[in-house]
Amino acid sequence: MKIQDFDFSLPTELIAQYPAEQRASSRLLYLDSLENKYHDAVFADLPEYLRAGDVVVFNDTRVIKARLFGQKDSGGKIEVMVERVLDDHHALAVIRASHAPKPDSGLLLAGYVPVTVLARNDGFYTLRFEHETTVLELLEYHGQMPLPPYIDREALAADESRYQTVYAKNAGAVAAPTAGLHFDETMLDRLRAMGVSIAYVTLHVGAGTFQPVRVDNIADHTMHYELFEIPEETVNAINHARLNNGRIMAVGTTSLRALEASAQVHQGLVAAGRGETNIFITPGYCFQVVDRLLTNFHLPRSTLLMLVSAFGGLKNIHAAYRHAIVSKYRFFSYGDAMLIERKS
Repeated sequence: MKIQDFDFSLPTELIAQYPAEQRASSRLLYLDSLENKYHDAVFADLPEYLRAGDVVVFNDTRVIKARLFGQKDSGGKIEVMVERVLDDHHALAVIRASHAPKPDSGLLLAGYVPVTVLARNDGFYTLRFEHETTVLELLEYHGQMPLPPYIDREALAADESRYQTVYAKNAGAVAAPTAGLHFDETMLDRLRAMGVSIAYVTLHVGAGTFQPVRVDNIADHTMHYELFEIPEETVNAINHARLNNGRIMAVGTTSLRALEASAQVHQGLVAAGRGETNIFITPGYCFQVVDRLLTNFHLPRSTLLMLVSAFGGLKNIHAAYRHAIVSKYRFFSYGDAMLIERKS
């Protein structure tokens, strides 16, 4: 397929710059891909689309304050976006600078943290933080919340909580699993009370989620690897639901990718454990685990739009997005939600 198949025109005023006043007050567009139809709802109605015995799978990754500022040894200003914390003193990062730093050169971040550039590969730098404090602690003290590039403002104090799910637990992501931002504790309690099982995976969202597709034929695109973990409790919940006609709903494309990546390796079954994946889901993919997907509205020409097009059908997604634009839904990370029934 061609990249143009996943293009659309979006008025800039529909790109949400701030979260809704209340997490669960967003709108919800429901797409029934089996019937090729959609209708408008509100997120507070979500329990009406679920039943006892269903499993809702969340990504409990926690966003780290991955953006740091500093300078090169030469004095040039730089911006460092940590992609992945490798261990206590090493990280992969994207560096913005007027001239790219060279291997074995030095950086000074946050005014006092010395860093050595070890290598550069595929646009990412391997950095060694020459400080007794761990990378995660340094980011917590000196980093900024890494809001997506389409949010045209500086991060505010409020973003430290609102660009984080209420169930965030395991630090490591540089972007929020944004479908989960709609949930508050009240909604989680409502789901539990009606007999819906709540389960978790961890997938640390990388900066690659914002990398544009730069090829005309999408089959030539390569995804970056991301770390994920699936606990035994989640596997048990999914298996129990499968035996009792329960449905599996992934909250966000990251939860879906973790589950489907595991199934690819384990002959269609989800297995407990850790791994990393660069799974690239496009139309024609055969889903093995997830029955329904709760997600936000995604960027034109993005791998996430390709994923939802695979899940709901390309024509259905185009039609639903046209309706969302005409109906002035709010798009992207701080925008409204979409619930999709799998095409097949």
